[in-house]
Amino acid sequence: MKTDTIAAIATALSDSGIGIIRISGPDALQAAGNIFQTKNGKHPLMEYESHTIHYGYIVDGDELLDEVMISVMKAPRSYTKEDTVEISCHGGVLLLQKVLDAVLKNGARLAEPGEFTKRAFLNGRIDLSKAEAVMDLIQSKNDFALKASISQLKGSVSDEIKSIRSIIIYEIAFIESALDDPEHISTEGYTQKLSEIVEKLLWRLQKLLDTAEDGRLRREGINTVIVGKPNAGKSSLLNLLIGEERAIVTDVAGTTRDTLEESIRLKGIGLNIVDTAGIRNTEDVVEKIGVEKAKRFAGDADLIVYVVDSSVPLDESDRQIVEMIKGKKVIVLFNKTDLETAVTEEELYDLFEGDRSNFSVIRTSTVERTGMEDFEEAIQGMFLKGAFRMDDEVVITNMRHKEAIRDAYRSILMVKESLEQDMPEDFYSIDLMSAYASLGAIIGEEVGEDLVNEIFSKFCMGK
Repeated sequence: MKTDTIAAIATALSDSGIGIIRISGPDALQAAGNIFQTKNGKHPLMEYESHTIHYGYIVDGDELLDEVMISVMKAPRSYTKEDTVEISCHGGVLLLQKVLDAVLKNGARLAEPGEFTKRAFLNGRIDLSKAEAVMDLIQSKNDFALKASISQLKGSVSDEIKSIRSIIIYEIAFIESALDDPEHISTEGYTQKLSEIVEKLLWRLQKLLDTAEDGRLRREGINTVIVGKPNAGKSSLLNLLIGEERAIVTDVAGTTRDTLEESIRLKGIGLNIVDTAGIRNTEDVVEKIGVEKAKRFAGDADLIVYVVDSSVPLDESDRQIVEMIKGKKVIVLFNKTDLETAVTEEELYDLFEGDRSNFSVIRTSTVERTGMEDFEEAIQGMFLKGAFRMDDEVVITNMRHKEAIRDAYRSILMVKESLEQDMPEDFYSIDLMSAYASLGAIIGEEVGEDLVNEIFSKFCMGK
């Protein structure tokens, strides 16, 4: 592990009231102390008490750069468990860069992205799941993502994983001890006991997996694709949802020839919306490309919003669209209800051949702005099975964690199969150890240097 001293601008690079330079490492106090002086002259920062703030100036040689406040946090009582100094300057971009340059000239080097948090992890202050929660917290785009990240940072995920691992390692230790010393450690009746433990482990792991997909959707947003025939009202719907004229709307069919992408929030739910070209048979080369893109986006969507022009009869294009989106979660917007209708809702249900499990019809008029509340409620009912109580429920939002839990589940399932087949005890131990290692990857106890570097490379500078 690197033990040199690092520094970076920890706030956004834009003109603001305050900007912060963060310094961490064995020479942090000296590097900052060399350029800091009070009204009475320079004073060694190492003589200050930890967790204190001091007023003064930053100087670079004979040049006075700024009037600042300096925070001193001595090891191990800091974010990185190293000596740490934070210089709170005025927030001009040029000024911050000048102060950082002065720090770098006095014994520090520029930090890599995420290096402060990486040091916190490597020094044992936080585990890997908490480190990932730091970046998730910074990147949160909705209330749920924010609460989930805070919960994970407080240890909700790591505590549950450590609890499960403690059960597994106890059983591994018992089996290994019994195999090494069969005269003194009896395994009589143990298979029944282990079977009960395995069932409980499978239940706990499955409970975590059950939260993963819902957690992902709540954190990242629901990938939503708007499809329909040309001139059905798709672009009008997009403009209505985002509250501005983002898409061009005309009476000419085929106006939208490419995809438009926007992110919105409806009652705390994030929607990553793609408005697509109207789907129909066409000889127009550009429009054909748009139609093919629409089909591709629809295949990857979490939700399809199928906009139907209720003022014109259903036709072959509608049948093509329904065939394309079957098996997906679909909300049909029965649009243009302000006009005389030429199609009934029953005809739509017949088009879907009666499959209503992931399918609902909402009457709307984008002209009169009606039906939007029903649309929001339909999304909530389709995706969010109930409000998570973030104070007492563990939610998996990280896909790396999900895969590790799934691997552990498979290993425990193999233990169950070995028990049912009355296999020797060492078979149980092998698969239990595999599950233990898989769960260890979540908190960072079973990961390689390459994965650690990859995770922290995604962090922002200064964190």
